[in-house]
Formats: sequence, C-alpha cells, structure tokens
Amino acid sequence: MRFVMRTRIAALVVALALLVPLGCASAQSTTVQVGEPQPVGASQRPAYRGGDVRRVVVISAVPAELEQLLGVASIEHTAEIAGRTHHIGRLEGHPVVLLLSGVSMVNAAAATQAVIDHFEVGGIVFSGIAGGVNPNLSVGDVAVPAQWGQHQEMVFARATEGGWDREGRGGEFENFGMMFPRGQLVRGGAPEAQERRRQFWFPTDERMLAVAREVAADITLERCLPSGDCLQHQPRIVVGGNGVSGPTFVNNAEFREWIWRVFEADAVDMETAAIGQIAAINQVPFLAFRSLSDLAGGGAGANEIRLFGRLAADNSAAVLLEFLREWRGPR
Repeated sequence: MRFVMRTRIAALVVALALLVPLGCASAQSTTVQVGEPQPVGASQRPAYRGGDVRRVVVISAVPAELEQLLGVASIEHTAEIAGRTHHIGRLEGHPVVLLLSGVSMVNAAAATQAVIDHFEVGGIVFSGIAGGVNPNLSVGDVAVPAQWGQHQEMVFARATEGGWDREGRGGEFENFGMMFPRGQLVRGGAPEAQERRRQFWFPTDERMLAVAREVAADITLERCLPSGDCLQHQPRIVVGGNGVSGPTFVNNAEFREWIWRVFEADAVDMETAAIGQIAAINQVPFLAFRSLSDLAGGGAGANEIRLFGRLAADNSAAVLLEFLREWRGPR
C-alpha cells in the first residue's frame, strides 16, 4: 500500500514539474511592454493600437535621421515592440508613430511589418540620408523617388569559356561582372489562385508624391553646418525618378556608374526598397525622402558622409515636415 501511494505521489510531482515551465512560457509570450506591461491574448489587438486612430508611421534608420523629427513631435507615450522603441503622439497635426528601423534591408522590412501589425497605419514616410547616383545631383540635395527597387537581388553567374552562365536566371538588366540583377519574387492575384511573379519596381503613393512636388518649390534647404563648413552649391529637391536599395554601403565609383546607367537612380541606400515592398504587400501608402550625404564613391576625395551626413539628415527632415503640414492624411 505504501509502495502504491509513493508511486502515485511521485507521478504527481513529475506531472507538476512538467506543467510549470509550460505555464511560464505561455505567460511570457502573451505580455508586451507598452509604458507599463500589459497582458495581450493571442487573438486580441494590442492595447496600443489606439482604437480606430489611423496613424502616419515615420521611419528612419539611425538616430541622427530621426532626432530633428522627435524634437518637434509631441510624444504621448512609447511602446517597445520587437526590440524597437515606438514613439506615439502627434507631428504637424497628424497622429503618428516614430521609430528607428535600424540599418539595412532585413531590419527595415521587419520594422515595417511589425508596426503595421500593431497599429492602424494610414501611411508610411521615411526620412534619411542616401548616396547620390545621378551625376546631375549633389550632396545636400533631397530626392523623393516615384519608385524603388532592390538592385542587389542578383544571380551570381558561373564563369565558363563562353562567358557567364546564368542558367536562364536574371537578364532583365545589364550585369555588373558576374552579378545579374532581377526582380523580387512576389505573389499576386486572388488568394485562392495566387501566382508567383517577378517585380523589380515598387511605386510610391501617387497622392503623396503629388503633395511632395507641390511643397518642393517653397522650401529652401540648408547648405552650411553650425561648424561653418558649407556646400559650394544651394541644395535642391528632386521629386520623381528612381531610387534603389541594397545591403551594401556603396563607396565605389565604378559600381555607382553602373547603378546610374542601368537603373537611372537618383539615390542608393540600404533600407527604402524593403520598406516600399512591405508597404505594397500590405496596401499602405508610402513615400520616402532621402537627402544625399555623399556621392557613393563618385566624389573627387574621401567619402563625404562624415562631413555632410548631419546636414543631409536635417534637410530630409525639413522636407518631410513641410510635406506633413500640407498633406491631408490618408483617405
């Protein structure tokens, strides 16, 4: 009898020991920090969605790009989501969420999808710096492209005696040596019969672009730093055209020339095309403001980003703020 009782008690202890870790794991997965920690069920909307408030999401990659915008925004509270601080409040009359994506394509895509999943998003705008590709543009200029593509979605071809063997992959654009760019593989059509297709360019929102074109004529950009270092020209704003993004910091004159020849891009950066693609997938209006901090290796001397990066970041923010003052917001 004692043996049977001890066996039952031992079995109960083992069962409880197995259940406790599972319970702890479940509790941890259903909490999220928003000011103060709040429990969130798997099927519930997080409390920080703000009901039916549709917010404009303002994204930058690094602190220097977002600093000026945070300085003039009215921040009501913050939310920690997927390792990023989301500043929730108002900016130029719009309910907004401001955040840093981090550098490069994966960070940008992850940050964009996370904010769309957790807030009612009416539009996305990006403000930051970029490398200048168009030989007709200069450091300090602000580019607002009409479409974005990922120039480093590529096939690396095999070298043969007859040339590069890409096995039928790529070929839409001129190659750079063994590297053959091609479009992203995306899904389209009705949910019950979706087909995969290649798409290189992802357009920005036409209505947002039109507002940017209207305000561009009324903005005077800065050409001098507080240190006294000045550009030799008056920066200008170019609305329309192309922009490209990839996971590489471009500081090479030959590669820069190839980007211009093949894609006719005004700017090259490491985030915008990824954000544009996520916005397109979720059918969210999107526009990006990129001020040229350097010439992507095309300048006569050292890369200009360390000297004029902050000037470029502030010029981009200035154009975005003027855009928000005039834009009536999402439909």
